[in-house]
Amino acid sequence: FKSLPIITQYWFGATIVITLSVNFNIISAYQVMWSWTNITQSFELWRFITPFCFAGGFSFNTLIACYMLVQFSKQYETGGPFNTGAGGGTADYAFCMLLGMAFMLASYPFLLGLFALPPVFCKNLIYYVLYVWSKRNPEAQANIWGFPMKGIYLPFAYLMLTVFMGNPYIDMLHGLVIGHIYYFLVDVIPVVYGKDIVQTPQFLIDYFGVGQYEPAPANNNAGFGGGAAGGGRPLGGAAAAAAAAGGGGGAFRGGGHNWGGGGQRLGTN
Repeated sequence: FKSLPIITQYWFGATIVITLSVNFNIISAYQVMWSWTNITQSFELWRFITPFCFAGGFSFNTLIACYMLVQFSKQYETGGPFNTGAGGGTADYAFCMLLGMAFMLASYPFLLGLFALPPVFCKNLIYYVLYVWSKRNPEAQANIWGFPMKGIYLPFAYLMLTVFMGNPYIDMLHGLVIGHIYYFLVDVIPVVYGKDIVQTPQFLIDYFGVGQYEPAPANNNAGFGGGAAGGGRPLGGAAAAAAAAGGGGGAFRGGGHNWGGGGQRLGTN
């Protein structure tokens, strides 16, 4: 668990805690669902976060959702997210997540009258990350149930499989659409119109640094050796700083990432 990158680690940890708490009746499912009325009238601010950390009741689908959360989030976070000002690093991924969450909450009231969309968005956010990853790594080799394919086709393969099996797919579709909106803002508009609309806020860059964030190791001699204890160390150095200065979605495009390699398979016989 501690080997996971920081955003994935906290998201996965919160999902496990909240999902288990609801299933063991420590808290009720209603307490973690999205409710604008409860936020405004009862000041239940945790509802901005908890709907994205409840994966569902005990079932095989919930187990698969937790597995996908770790795999997709880790792949995108460590593989070089779209560069929106922090060199394609952790701060950019944190802002990507915040934007996705905000878009989902803002669009939910408009979709509620048209579709049976539950007020929990964990799976929506998982497929949002999957779609963004697929656009970032279109040539990456992936597989689903042993069938190899390019990363760009993976979200649609999951969608078709879900529809074919007769499972609910509106939450998945919601995440994919929001993912496409994010991709359009950070990659299409900068290339076509030459404008960087999405910019990672400075407070995220100050906290996570430029490039990939790595917690600083404990330094017991900080008081004597001149090293500062605590905080974290952004990876990437001068190259990442130069990439951050360039901005836009075009940086860090080299390389691809294999999802599902090493014998991993998703599905049942």
